[in-house]
Amino acid sequence: MDPMTQSAQISSSQGFADGQNSAAKESKLSDSFLSSSPVSLIQSPQVNALIHWRDPKKSGLVFGLSMLVLLSLAAFSVISVVSYLLLALLCVTITFRIYKSVVQAVQKSNEGHPFKALIDKDVSIPPETFRKHVDASLTYINRALKQMSRLFLVEDLVDSLKLAVVMWLLTYVGAVFNGITILILADILLFAVPPIYEKNKTQIDHYIDLARTQINSTIAKLQEKLPGAVKRSKTE
Repeated sequence: MDPMTQSAQISSSQGFADGQNSAAKESKLSDSFLSSSPVSLIQSPQVNALIHWRDPKKSGLVFGLSMLVLLSLAAFSVISVVSYLLLALLCVTITFRIYKSVVQAVQKSNEGHPFKALIDKDVSIPPETFRKHVDASLTYINRALKQMSRLFLVEDLVDSLKLAVVMWLLTYVGAVFNGITILILADILLFAVPPIYEKNKTQIDHYIDLARTQINSTIAKLQEKLPGAVKRSKTE
């Protein structure tokens, strides 16, 4: 075989291998990004079972505790709420520790510390797990920064105008609700909407498709008229 031809084949195979490695790295980064996103958290089996009320007792307990914390934050400062929660937990553990010590003294038993199993448990975070979550968070942050740069520097006029409309609407939302009120409403919707959607999935999907079609057609017409809009067919 000609040395030049052999060299070209080697270079081509190396380039193909590098491309595969690059694609694999991008795939890992994409998986990492998806695993760290809030959407993937909601779609996890445990959270999905909670918000769909598969176990009413567990869902009710989580919903009640989350509402209690949010209502406490609405009435008191964050420092006060955290201090009261930690104080309540400490009172429970101290009371239980004293109770078990008295019982052991009366019964003359040698059961030892009641929280020994929990004390001996390793609660440290492995370096690999920490680096994994940091890398996933960094990928998420970088994509968010890139998206913000694209929107605020008006790469696509339509997308920037949509962001401006959303921010303008949020000014009115902020004038009516504060952050804690929005979190309380979000918590209520998180536990109320999934069961309702599950019971009326067909009708809701039908109206969502109609609204999405109407919005997409309106945006397409707007893109054709605006001179600064980036054509989707060219970018995709």
